[in-house]
Amino acid sequence: MSDDFLKNPLALFDVRGKTAIVTGASGAFGALAAKVLAGAGANLVLSASNAAELKKVADACIALGGKAEVVAKRPNSEANCDAIVKAAVDRFGRVDILVVASGLNKVSKIVDQPAADFLEIIDANVTQSWLMARAAGRQMIKQGDGGKVILMSSARGLLGHPAGYTAYCASKSAVDGITKALGCEWGETGITVNALGPTVFRSPLTQWMFEDNERANTVRKGFLTRVPKGRLGEPSDLAGPLLFLASKASDFYTGHILYADGGYTAG
Repeated sequence: MSDDFLKNPLALFDVRGKTAIVTGASGAFGALAAKVLAGAGANLVLSASNAAELKKVADACIALGGKAEVVAKRPNSEANCDAIVKAAVDRFGRVDILVVASGLNKVSKIVDQPAADFLEIIDANVTQSWLMARAAGRQMIKQGDGGKVILMSSARGLLGHPAGYTAYCASKSAVDGITKALGCEWGETGITVNALGPTVFRSPLTQWMFEDNERANTVRKGFLTRVPKGRLGEPSDLAGPLLFLASKASDFYTGHILYADGGYTAG
């Protein structure tokens, strides 16, 4: 085995010129993933249903030095997933990285939650992850030189929650199952399949938990009793793990769920 990598270990994290698809790119994690990869020199194909927000993310990626193509579609059908992959191939010639950041949660106690809501969450988080991984995987296998698939899990794929998370927890456990099964299935292809599993990190949806008021302080204090690092997550806490999973540095890692949670799932 060559030890040439020791001359420049940082090259293991180099994604310059790679083509990355990011679904759910108008959401908090999707936008962050797109900007991190753009700043690292990757070409981006950004997918989401909100065309106006998608353009804002694309403009930010271009400002960071990346190239960006937008596809105003959600990965909620075989045709849409194929169209997203085709856009990447048409613009950049190939697909190297897939980040599935699209997803959904509707918090409700099981006795109150309509079955339609449960099925919608499963579709958004599980079926769409499966469809998008399949579409991108077909292209990566055709290319013949591997690739990186990064799915979006959660600490809730491992742990329950009393507030009404049966659908969400079930969906993220299923994403974990897809990650492990595909990691095995594609092991010899050079394609790695891993998932990021964050707990609470700063985003428009969680910003209230970071505020200085009675409700936020009470909820935050209770939550942090289970977080060894003693704080909530910041977007930068996800950037490093994402770049690791998207780069050559993680070539020997597949079928893993990487928890970005300050130790929450360790206790």
